[in-house]
Amino acid sequence: MSFEQLEKTILEKINAAVNEVLGQPPQQLEIGFPPDPQMGHFAVGCFPLAKQFRKSPAQIAGIIADRLKPDAVIQEAVAAGPYINLKIESQVLFGDLCNRIIHEGTAYGTSAMGRGKRAMVEYLAPNTNKPLHLGHLRNGALGMSVANMLEATGHRVIKANLVNDRGVHICKSMLAWQRWGNATTPESEGIKGDHFVGNFYVRYSREAEKNPQLENEVQQMLQQWEAGDPKIVELWKMMNGWVYDGFAETYRRFGLEFDVFYYESETYKLGKDIIQQGIEKKVFSTDAYGNTVFILPEKVFGRDKSDGLKKVTVLRPDGTSLYITQDIGTAILKITDHNLDYSIYVVGSEQEYHFKCLFAILEALGYEWARNCYHLSYGMVYLPEGKMKSREGKIVDADDLITEMVKLAEAEIRQRDPQGRLAEDEIKNRAEVIGVGAIKFYLLRVRPAQSINFDPAESISFDGFTGPYCQYAYARISGILEKAKPARQQSAGTDYSLLGNAEELQLLQQLSRLPGELKNAVQDFNPSKIAVYIFNTAKAFNQFYNKHPVLKAENEQLVNARLGLIRAAAVVLKKGLNLLGVEVLENM
Repeated sequence: MSFEQLEKTILEKINAAVNEVLGQPPQQLEIGFPPDPQMGHFAVGCFPLAKQFRKSPAQIAGIIADRLKPDAVIQEAVAAGPYINLKIESQVLFGDLCNRIIHEGTAYGTSAMGRGKRAMVEYLAPNTNKPLHLGHLRNGALGMSVANMLEATGHRVIKANLVNDRGVHICKSMLAWQRWGNATTPESEGIKGDHFVGNFYVRYSREAEKNPQLENEVQQMLQQWEAGDPKIVELWKMMNGWVYDGFAETYRRFGLEFDVFYYESETYKLGKDIIQQGIEKKVFSTDAYGNTVFILPEKVFGRDKSDGLKKVTVLRPDGTSLYITQDIGTAILKITDHNLDYSIYVVGSEQEYHFKCLFAILEALGYEWARNCYHLSYGMVYLPEGKMKSREGKIVDADDLITEMVKLAEAEIRQRDPQGRLAEDEIKNRAEVIGVGAIKFYLLRVRPAQSINFDPAESISFDGFTGPYCQYAYARISGILEKAKPARQQSAGTDYSLLGNAEELQLLQQLSRLPGELKNAVQDFNPSKIAVYIFNTAKAFNQFYNKHPVLKAENEQLVNARLGLIRAAAVVLKKGLNLLGVEVLENM
């Protein structure tokens, strides 16, 4: 019996009792957990029944509790004010759930709620004139974790990356290399490709301050690129190729995966034909300056400061497009290419108004799927130095941050291994998993909309609300299971009726919550719910283990029962961390 089936069975028994003693079945019942596990394993509130039966919730709870007699499932039912607290037979409570978790393994917590639905998660959207920074890491962690959660709930997920590979900012790096690169390459200089190109973007910014004429030259280069000048296009391809090689290294190290890439160089002309169709349908109009505009719905957007209707420009008077123009075309292209039910954009909060306008335009054009487009907005990430400014070369570089975090993890590992028993390769591997996992967990542990002050030292700590704390709980369980005798294999004959103290109950209740927590996290596109849940599960395990021995329990039967409980906890911890894109280690 699964936990969901157990809850259903309890409610059926209460329904029958209510029908018998009060003459009709209850219209509404809610089941949950008591604040203290010692009070019971489940609690049913009787508030919704007061109006139906014209009695106080406490009276109803007392009547129902008296009617519920002990059986193979319910051990005891006690009225506590307006609640019915229920204790369940331990073999049913612990045995059924632990056996189910162990049997299902990584499939535990998954569901088919998204079966038959196709969702695209578009994330990262880097520029090919500079390396990735800390903001990209937050974007990437969010994108991958949301994709993981959607897949775990049965959705067919397409992970997409819209690369900003054209425009005047790309030409700035190109012009700087052309002027001052002296035919050097990432290989000749021993520099990662994206960093190599990024250095020339910074160089351009410095030189432009001294020579404003460079702005005219870079605009001319953009015009040459748009005209298809062979030499400029060849330079563009070469430098973008260097950047892509560099990006690929960062993607691999941080665990970022993509199924499809879209490139602005291929999409920037999209949308004009859609705008023309919209003009014919009178979705768009022309303002006094000759701009093609969309009048924003007053009900949603309100009015401007002059009390006029707000509008957004989709074409300039000369017919050239804007970002929103190509975004309209790209949105339609994605739906057409992949037959999507949902399209999720992981983009910073500064673009909230842009996406609100985009979705309103798509809906006005008659695309019903526009209502299933979602902007997963996220806040800024700060270090003590303040906001990142790439044009000044003051970015919080993603590669440098990952490397620094891995070094911090390595120092912690060496401190915990003073006798030097670990091989160097093992130290390096553990440090990589812990360092990268620490970044991801720290970036995902708060709501996406919330800005973050990233503290490297706090994030790598093995204590507190961190990734390493949760990873260590998993490794601790793995160590216990490794020490257990091979003969102590999980079996259906394990006597779970021996379990039931407060810490065991608290841990079991945590394990039971994964399916519901995952469902809630997916509905809100909010991985922080999983991060909080996994931290609380790790904490519940540590509280149990610090108070109760496993391998040195009073007798062999209790040892086996506790091994079953922590084996189930290991499954849940691994599953939850993996949903966040965080790897686990068998030993730390």
